[in-house]
Parts: sequence; structure tokens; C-alpha cells
Amino acid sequence: MNAIGLMSILASFVHYLLFDRRSFKLVAALVILGDVILTGAIIHYVPYTEIDWVTYMAQISAYMKGERNYSHISGPTGPLVYPAGHVLIHQLLYPIGDNISVVQDIYGGLYILTLIVTVGIYYRGGAPNVLLLALPLSKRLHSIFALRLFNDCWAILLMQSSVLAIQLRWDILGAALFSAALSVKMNIILYLPALLVILVKRRGIYRAIPPLAVVAAVQLAVAYPFRYFLKEYLAGAFDLSRIFLYKWTVNWRMISEETFLSREWHTTLLLGQVVTLVVFGWRWIGGWKVIEKAAKRPTRAPGLGPDEDVALMLFTSNLIGIIFSRSLHYQFYSWYAQQLPYIAWRTRWHWSLKILFVLMIEYAWNVFPSTPLSSNLLLGANVALLSGLWL
Repeated sequence: MNAIGLMSILASFVHYLLFDRRSFKLVAALVILGDVILTGAIIHYVPYTEIDWVTYMAQISAYMKGERNYSHISGPTGPLVYPAGHVLIHQLLYPIGDNISVVQDIYGGLYILTLIVTVGIYYRGGAPNVLLLALPLSKRLHSIFALRLFNDCWAILLMQSSVLAIQLRWDILGAALFSAALSVKMNIILYLPALLVILVKRRGIYRAIPPLAVVAAVQLAVAYPFRYFLKEYLAGAFDLSRIFLYKWTVNWRMISEETFLSREWHTTLLLGQVVTLVVFGWRWIGGWKVIEKAAKRPTRAPGLGPDEDVALMLFTSNLIGIIFSRSLHYQFYSWYAQQLPYIAWRTRWHWSLKILFVLMIEYAWNVFPSTPLSSNLLLGANVALLSGLWL
């Protein structure tokens, strides 16, 4: 066989791996295996960076000594500001909290498990095999999981699992996982608008109540240890008025600190988020006819069309919230890093622009400290992806 024949066979095999649906699971297995090796190397060869882990352990120490008043629980970097699911998870990790190498291995496994769930989402969403190659490439995401040990990692695993369950039409499980994720970190509330639309369209108004009741039940269950200090718990775990320091923000570096901290800026961002959600929500709902159908027959599902992508709806709701967030810290990249290739793929932009926007976002999250340029690039790429979804 001549060289041209060999090149033709090789090209056909590469095309089979990257674009043929029959090889999706093979490519997924290779990507996951490769990332296991990469993550292990990062853990063992890149120095660990202490940021919040000691604070987590100090807070759990106070909890295990009997403290149940959230306003009295704090650590070296500040008070306890996460819901009770965070406490329950880190209570389990507390006995090994001083053994950072073991904790890193656990978080490395957490990262790989999140990757596996994400691959499942991509498969159910019909993503091409080639898209999987982008998943292990984020430097910042590996750092967040394996080198910084942020609690965001647990919330992301639970929320990605919720998305996969909803794709599989396991709505009750999806609602339970959504609430579990919300019990770890408040940002998960960003998915709620799309989740409500999906449940009502899929189940009808009345039958959407059981999954929502599950959401409430999970929140009540995890918060039970703090029932005698409920006011303090809600004020600490779900503080919607919390103001982050300007020096740590990744976004909005192009505006002054005075503007960044102002109530007017906060109100502007909130209004922008609400308006954008209404615009996209109207498209998700499908117009007045669907609303009228749901209202007239609340026990029946108005219906999700066969071509409606529930994962994309959830990812878009999350992206809108990220764009209009008052402050983004570096660990917040985990909120959507594994969703970006899927989001970019579903836009109508040319493939070169899709790659460019994802690279711009990755670059911006790796600039420390952030600059007006990096914040502008981040905002521009995020908005470009959202615009591409609208198109």
C-alpha cells in the first residue's frame, strides 16, 4: 500500500473517532483516562495552594463542638456563608482534614466524576465526539478542584448530575440533586428559571409540584440541625445582599471601585438579568399558546418539543446569571467551565469564532489579578456566546 492509501485510511480513522457517533464512548473513555493521568500528575507535581480549606475545617470544628448559630461560626478568612449541605459534606471530610494529600486525591476523584457526568450530558445532548477533547484542557478548572479544594466543586458535581437526570426524564431525582447542589452553594439558584419552565412544560402545573416539593424537602432536611437559629442560618447561608471585595473580582474590572460597590450598579445588573431571563424564558416557554394550554389544563403537560434541549436551557439560565453577577471570583469559573464547549457548539457562530470565544474566557480566568482588558474579554466572550444562542 502506498503512502496516499495509508494517509486516506488514517484520515478516515480520525474522522471516525472525532465525528462518528458510534465511536463516542471510545473517545469518551480515552478522554477520561487521559484526564485521570493529567489530574494525578497535577496533584503530585504542582504545589498545593491554601486558600479556604483551613477556614472550612475551622468552621466545621465549631459545628462539631455544638455551635448551631451561623453568626457565631467563622474561620481565618471569614464567617460561614454557605448553606448547610456544605457543612454536612465537610463534616465527613473533617477527620482527614489535616492530611492534604489525601484530600487532594478525593478532590481529584471528584473532578473526574464530574467529568464523567458531563460526558453523559454531552452524549444525551447529541454533541459530536470532537467536543469531548476540549473538556480536559482548562488549567484553571484543574486548579480549582485539585489544588485549591473549593466547595464549589461539590455543588458543580451535584448540579451536573441534576442536569443529566433531567435529560433522562428523572425529574424527581433531578430536583433532589438540584436542591442538594443549592444546599452547598447559593449560586445554583441561577438554574431555577429554566428548571421551572422545564418542569411545567414537561409535567403540567399540578404535576410540577412534587419535584418542587422535593426541592423544599431537601432544603429543610439539610438545615434541620440549625432549626433553633433559623433567622441566623438564612441570613448567613442565603445572603443576597453580600458585597464582595473589588480586589478579588474577575469581572467588571473596567469600572471604578466606587461604581462596583454602589447600590445603583447592583440594581442595574439585577434588572439586566431579569430582562434577559424574560426574553429567553419567553422562547423556552413557546409563547402565549403554551401558557394558555398550561392554564386551562393544569394536570396535563403543555409539552417539550422533541428538539428542545433541556441541558442547553439550564446552561443558558446559568450563563445569564454569570454575565450579570456583581462579582466573580476565580473559583466561580467552575460554575460553567465544563458547559462552555457545549454552549459554544450550540451557537450559530462559525467554528473558528466558537473556539476563539472559549479561549478568550479561559484566558480571562487565568489572568491574576484581573485587568480591564481581561474583564472586557470575559464579558465580550460571554455575551457573544449568549447572543449566538439567541441567533
